[in-house]
Amino acid sequence: MSNHNQFTRRQFTRRSLLKTAGGIALVSGVSAPAILRAQTAEVIKIGHLTPRTGFLGPLGEYAVMAADLAVEEINAAGGMMGRKVELLKEDSVNPQTASTKAERMIERDKVACLIGEISSASCLTIAQVAQRNKVLYINTGGNSDALRGSDCKRYMFHVESQNSMYVKTVGRSFLRDGLVKGKKWYSLTADYAFGHDLLKVSKRFMEANGGNFAGDDLVPTDATDFSAYLLKIREAKPDLVVINLAGNQITNFLKQYAEFGLTFPVGGFGFDTALAWAAGKGNFVGTWPVVWHHLVDTPGTKAFVATFTKKYSKPPENQAWGDYISIKIVAQAVNELKSTESTKIIEHFEKGAKFDLLKTRPGYFRASDHQLMHEMYAITALPADKIKNQWDIFTSSPPVPEPNEDLEVIAATKEENSCTFPT
Repeated sequence: MSNHNQFTRRQFTRRSLLKTAGGIALVSGVSAPAILRAQTAEVIKIGHLTPRTGFLGPLGEYAVMAADLAVEEINAAGGMMGRKVELLKEDSVNPQTASTKAERMIERDKVACLIGEISSASCLTIAQVAQRNKVLYINTGGNSDALRGSDCKRYMFHVESQNSMYVKTVGRSFLRDGLVKGKKWYSLTADYAFGHDLLKVSKRFMEANGGNFAGDDLVPTDATDFSAYLLKIREAKPDLVVINLAGNQITNFLKQYAEFGLTFPVGGFGFDTALAWAAGKGNFVGTWPVVWHHLVDTPGTKAFVATFTKKYSKPPENQAWGDYISIKIVAQAVNELKSTESTKIIEHFEKGAKFDLLKTRPGYFRASDHQLMHEMYAITALPADKIKNQWDIFTSSPPVPEPNEDLEVIAATKEENSCTFPT
C-alpha cells in the first residue's frame, strides 16, 4: 500500500470515529470541538528557520535541502505517530526577523517544534521565543558557547557543536604539528556573537598551551576585500594564520590569500565544507574542524550521501548533516514517546536517549547544557596535484575523541562554561 493511501486510510478511520463525537462529548463531559481538535490533527508541522540570503546564505541552502530530504524520508516511512510531517520553511535573515517568524510559526501555524539557524545571534532570539512559548527548539548551526552557558534555555538543544568542541578538536592537530607552544598567531575574527565567542575560546586554548598573538583583527560581516588584513599578516610573519570568520567570508579570504601568494600556515576554529568547495581547487589550504563531512566511512553516511547526491546532484556538506540529523532525532523521539509534547521530548533527551548520527558511535544530549555529545573531525586541504574532483579536496583525521575516550573530553567543562536553566 502506498504511503498516501496509508495516510488516507488513517484519515478515513478518524473521520468515521468523529461521526459519534457529539455523543461521546455528552457522555464524557468534553466539548465536541475539543474532540474534533484532538482527532483531526492529521499533519505534524515543523518550523524550519535558517538564513538563505546574506553571508550565511550558501550554508542555509544546504540546510533547506537536507531538511526537505529528511521529511521526505520520514513520511515515506510512515511519518510521526502515523501522521504526515509538513515542513514550514522561512529565511530567518537576521535576529529580529528570526524572532518574528518563530513567533508566527508557533502562534499561527502551531508547529510542534522549531529547527535550524546558523547565526548564533539569531539562535538566541529564537530560543527566547521558544522558551516563552514552551516549544522545543533545536539549534543546527549556532556555535557560540554562550548559547550553552550564560544564554542557555531549557527548551533549546544543540546538534551543532559549541565553539569549545571545534577548538579542542582542531587544537589537537595544531599541538601535534608544533603550531602552538612558543608560536605567534594572527587571527581574523567575524565581528558578531559567533566570532566574539570563538575568539574568546581560541585565546583560552592558545594561552593554556603556550602560544601568543602577533595580531588580532575584528572583521565586519559585510567585508569582502581582505587586502588590508593580508598586508598586515605579511608584515607580522606569523607562525599560524587563524581564521575565525564565517560564511562566504572564509571563501573570499582563501581566494585572496592565494592571490597574495602568502605561504604562512593557515587554520581555523570554525568551518563548513561548502566554503572550501566554493574557494576552488588550489585555493583551499590549512587544517580545520568539522562536525561531519561527506567522506566519513560509515554505512549511515554513505547512504545519506548517496541519496542526497542523487536528489541534488552534489554531495551534502556539514550544515546539511546538522539539519538532516535534527529532524531525524525529533522523529525518533516522537515515535518512541508517541507524543509531540515538548516537555516530554525534553525529558527524554535529558535522560540520555541515544541517536544514530551516521558516525562510528551514537550520540546523546548532555543534560547539563543540552549540547549533543558526538564525534568530530579535523580536515586538512589536499595539495592541488592530489585533487581528483571538486568535492574530495581534503583528508580527514580519525574521529575525535578517539574510540577509548569519553565523548565529553572535547566539550567545555562546567568551569569553562556553566549553564543554569531558568526555573
